[in-house]
This record gives sequence, C-alpha cells and structure tokens, in this order.
Amino acid sequence: MFNPEFLTTDSNDGQEGNRLIQYLQDQSPDVLQRVAKSASTDIQDIIRHNVQGLLGMLPAEQFEMKVSASRDNLASLLASAMMTGYFLRQMEQRKELEESLFADESMAVDPNDLNL
Repeated sequence: MFNPEFLTTDSNDGQEGNRLIQYLQDQSPDVLQRVAKSASTDIQDIIRHNVQGLLGMLPAEQFEMKVSASRDNLASLLASAMMTGYFLRQMEQRKELEESLFADESMAVDPNDLNL
C-alpha cells in the first residue's frame, strides 16, 4: 500500500532540485494509489522479500521487533524499493510480450531465417 504522506517534508534539504519528488508531490493521492495497486502480486512479493532482507526481519512469532532509521536512510530504502519495482515491472512486461509473441504462430520467428 502506498502512503503519499512520505512525500511531505519539514525540511527541503536537497529537495528543490529533485524533479521526481516534485512530480510525485503534484500527483493526486488517487493516482499514486492506483499506480501502487497496479503492481502484480509477484512484484509485491519480491519487493516485500527484498525489504525484509534489508531490514533483517525475524519471525514475528518469536520476536517483537522495532526498526529505527534516519530520514535519509529510510529515503534510500524507499528509493531502492521503487527502483526495484520499476525494474521488475519492466521485466514482467518483457516476459508477457515474449510469451504473447511466442504464443502467436503468425508472429513466430524461424531461427533459420535469422542471419546472425
């Protein structure tokens, strides 16, 4: 679930020049929510596993954990998760495109026709 409040900040240290943050701040919460929900469950699972690995998650049944981080470190973690999400979505789209091309007999490429 996407929380648009992470975009609000008390200090603008280095934020004036960050066009991505400015762009995100200009978007309505509804748009941001729709984009966040558009990620497949596979992508969400991979990102969740990645973030848990970075944070060193222990089993909740056996441990009560509290994680503290500086604002900068948390921003870096968020940026990493976002970039991972973008990369995974592009790879997912590429996989879907390849699957649809290979499934369509008329679009199939004969390896013998390739002059590589």
